[in-house]
Amino acid sequence: MRALPKAAPAAATALAAVVLLAGCATTSGRHSTAISLDTILAGPRPAAERLLDQERHPAQTLLFFGLRPESRVLQVWPRSGYYTRIIAPLLRGRGRLYTALIDPGHSRFLAARNAAYRQLLASDPGVYRRVQVVTFPLNGGDAVPPGSVTLVLAFGDLHQWMARGDASKALTSIYRALAPGGVLGLIDNRAAPGSKVDARARNGYVDQSYAIRLIESHGFRLVATSEVNANPRDTKGYPAGVWTLPPAYRLGKIDRARYAAIGEPDRFTLKFVKAPQH
Repeated sequence: MRALPKAAPAAATALAAVVLLAGCATTSGRHSTAISLDTILAGPRPAAERLLDQERHPAQTLLFFGLRPESRVLQVWPRSGYYTRIIAPLLRGRGRLYTALIDPGHSRFLAARNAAYRQLLASDPGVYRRVQVVTFPLNGGDAVPPGSVTLVLAFGDLHQWMARGDASKALTSIYRALAPGGVLGLIDNRAAPGSKVDARARNGYVDQSYAIRLIESHGFRLVATSEVNANPRDTKGYPAGVWTLPPAYRLGKIDRARYAAIGEPDRFTLKFVKAPQH
């Protein structure tokens, strides 16, 4: 991770001004939020992450999920901080951002990734000082006080929960975290239509209909879907599953140019609300 460039004080000042203006209204609208997100995305960010924008469509995705400057957000497993760099500046005025790290257990890789993420937050206290780091439990417990957030974001986590056999407990934790009517915004790799449903998502792809049924069985109601993160070039069926494609490139140099041309996986983008319990 690297700190924000010192050569961009004007950009940082402009970014702060736009975000503060967006937070002046009691409830921010989609248009003002879109302007703020565009300013953040154009601001000082790593070049490698700017390249990822072309496939991840962060502004459109976050607007689809209903993110606003006053939102109270729980982001699950923030990894390198790609989305944290976008969400934290938007929320730092009137919102709240919890980022729930994975418990690394005995994994040196995960421990190093968590440490690098914390270094990102420490690199610019002006932007990240209000980000509260928690641990995401995989036992159905609480990452944050029950009912304390209005939006939970999970980017590429569902197939990992399924692989570990922890999807039910993870969804229980998310349901508990959300306020009544709160939103779960979820993205994951989409399995080929008609393929056999694998409840363990062994190749990293998830059947979209199965995902919807699973999530709705835990107290959520699907309210919208989006194709903003679809990739028709992804034909699935690769030697190393979804990890054949970028950014994992599990096959190394083998056919790397071919997989780079395909790009990141085809993904579904789903928006759920927390339904009241009866």
